[in-house]
Amino acid sequence: MEPFVLLIAFLAGALFRQFGFPPLMGYLMAGFIANALGFGDLDSLQAIADIGITLLLFTIGLKLRVSELKPVYVWGSALLHMVIVVPLTAAVIFLVGSVYGPLSFENSMTAWTLAFALSFSSTVLSIKVFEERGDSASFYATIAVGVLVVQDVLAVVWLVLASGHYPSWWALALLALPFTAKYAALVFKTVGHGELLLFGGVVTALMAAFIFESVGLKGGLGALVFGAWLGAGDRIRAKELSTQLLGLKNLLLIGFFVQIGYYGWPDPGLIAVAALLSVLIALRPIVYFSLFTRFQLRARTGWLAALSLSSYSEFGLIIAAAAVADGLLAPEWITTLALAMTMSFFIASPINNRANLWYQRFKDRLAKYEMPERLPEEVIGSLGDGRVAVLGMGRIGKSAYRTLEASGQGPMVGIEENWGRYLLLREQNFQTVHGDASDRDFWDRTGLAGVDHVLVCLSNHRENLDVVKLANELGFKGKISVVARFPDESEELKALGSEPFYLYENLGEDFARHAMTTQQDSTTS
Repeated sequence: MEPFVLLIAFLAGALFRQFGFPPLMGYLMAGFIANALGFGDLDSLQAIADIGITLLLFTIGLKLRVSELKPVYVWGSALLHMVIVVPLTAAVIFLVGSVYGPLSFENSMTAWTLAFALSFSSTVLSIKVFEERGDSASFYATIAVGVLVVQDVLAVVWLVLASGHYPSWWALALLALPFTAKYAALVFKTVGHGELLLFGGVVTALMAAFIFESVGLKGGLGALVFGAWLGAGDRIRAKELSTQLLGLKNLLLIGFFVQIGYYGWPDPGLIAVAALLSVLIALRPIVYFSLFTRFQLRARTGWLAALSLSSYSEFGLIIAAAAVADGLLAPEWITTLALAMTMSFFIASPINNRANLWYQRFKDRLAKYEMPERLPEEVIGSLGDGRVAVLGMGRIGKSAYRTLEASGQGPMVGIEENWGRYLLLREQNFQTVHGDASDRDFWDRTGLAGVDHVLVCLSNHRENLDVVKLANELGFKGKISVVARFPDESEELKALGSEPFYLYENLGEDFARHAMTTQQDSTTS
């Protein structure tokens, strides 16, 4: 990548961030600007983009549990969405091809192929939305990721059928992976916690893609499967590896967003067609929301999951490129789809940034579409007699819960948004309620605003801020303590009236207290 391309991407990302938009929108624009100015080329970005997507799918796999794909509201919604959307999209593509010469095609199957490709949602954008909001562990994010995985599997099936080249018999050997997960975990335990762990993760992801492609399967699927393989062997090490890969993955994904602009600068006709296709994206959240609520999910869950899937996928460009190579499509279709995907990102990003605000505005209307009975995962429980609530029962939250309970504080109650972790905490005798700390409905229905003390131990500063703001809006009069990872975050939380705890400020003091306690225990014994 030329330095000027990097500079343009950085400045554009910083500019969009200043106006409250995700930096990735700036990266998209940077690609078109750099291409127009003659800086860089597609080939120099393609390898970076491919590695970024491979690492993205690998990290998804590290967090994935196969059980999360089993519910009918995951695979059922993915399949039914395609059944509804593909014919409508194909009709528009047929119309475009018949009235606009540059985008015409001879084989009607090509239109159906493009419609199938456009029914997919962007994994890259969805995961970025979850990470920026701090919602990666939320129930709605789990559902959305499940839908994306189902789409990836269908993509592999399509690529195999369309290419006419079926996987080799060696692909059957991959069925042995689940039985070797514990051995892979043992290998990763030997590399420690430093750069060798990070390096091992990168090597594993790239080798997984290579192995799957070698036996006739999709490389990205290989990265996802190998990530899930490692995660099944050692959840703790998989989480650590995912955290280490986060920065590198996000950096390389910039190449993916920038490279979209290098597919060509469209003429007015192609822009009009791309705009028409981007209008179709408005159907996606409507269809998904209807399906999710039919499967007994709450309106809020269906709303957030549906909006997170409201963008075109990079898979459309892959299919278009393959069709152009086979002479089935005009090259202009690649430019058109690239622009349509860019437009869908520009539409979906600000909408997702305001998803919770809009839900609050329209929640009474949206609630009318809920089914009378809901899934167990969607039933809002009771806080019982809890007077001290810990929001986020991860490592920090669990430790805080145990410490306060041992000191006689309470009664205690934990709030955990991840369903699997919630069930595990209940087995470990934690008084826990399944719920999203940033969900206003949850606060209203449980009376959370009436407890004496709230400890916010969530993984994302933005989500921590949202929770504190929500507590203030609901008139919370008790004490609210929040973890902070940087001094500026601590100041921002303090300005909202909360009591921030800067995690790294008193580490020495905490360590010394622990040392004195253990010394007293050893002396007593």
